[in-house]
Amino acid sequence: MSTTRVLRAISIGVLCAVLGMALFAGAITHYSYATQFRDLPNAAPSSVHLLGTDALGRDFFTRLIYGTRVSLLLAPAAAFLSTLIAGLLGSLAGMIGGWCERVVLAAADLSMALPLLFVLLTLRAVLPMDLSPVISVVATFVLLGALGWPSSLRVVWAASKAMRDSDFLLLARANGCSPWRMILRHVMPNLRPMLLAQFWISIPVFVLTEATLSMLGLGVMEPMPSWGNLLRGLEDFSTVGANPWRLAPLVVLILVVICFQLILPMREELA
Repeated sequence: MSTTRVLRAISIGVLCAVLGMALFAGAITHYSYATQFRDLPNAAPSSVHLLGTDALGRDFFTRLIYGTRVSLLLAPAAAFLSTLIAGLLGSLAGMIGGWCERVVLAAADLSMALPLLFVLLTLRAVLPMDLSPVISVVATFVLLGALGWPSSLRVVWAASKAMRDSDFLLLARANGCSPWRMILRHVMPNLRPMLLAQFWISIPVFVLTEATLSMLGLGVMEPMPSWGNLLRGLEDFSTVGANPWRLAPLVVLILVVICFQLILPMREELA
């Protein structure tokens, strides 16, 4: 077995372990992520609190695994939304051509010319700051999915344009198949491997983007944890120096992103 395959197998195992902890967080810890132990603020790790507590006395290990659930489960949802939009618009532009193609590609170029992070910051800042935690999670990842499609669109457009004059599509047109039916029943299924690759590429991007937004206070709102708002505690270097276990969210974030990048070539080979 080659070194690459070994690294991929290890990466899959790590991701499965992290995802399993996120899914079964309630069975791993008996605390709520919002439960406060007011007599134990900034406590050191112990058998009761494996990673200690934060400044409000909340169990840091509990908040880490619940934050993993938010970041690692909703990033694929945002990636699915952005890939779906890119698939539909790219297939439509490639199949119809003409003015539709020019409009879709111009919109994609304009979106890519604007830095995604700044656009997200602007749109998220427009929303009220007192959103409930659940609504803030939904709003953050809907914005990520709705604005993250341009990077995948040109790949889908080029592939769908290449199959525009293929025999099976000519036969579908001859049978009176409408453009949308051809896209949904013929083009999209043939683009499935490419769409899967684009979906896989988008997940670590959205994980990092959510972390950035939440670190700036514009992503997932307290008391609901995510990797981003857990990393806000790293702003106080003196606290981090005294409590180095506060680096756990950063370590998990870096580890997960590296694992996604190691698995990615396998997805590209399948595509």
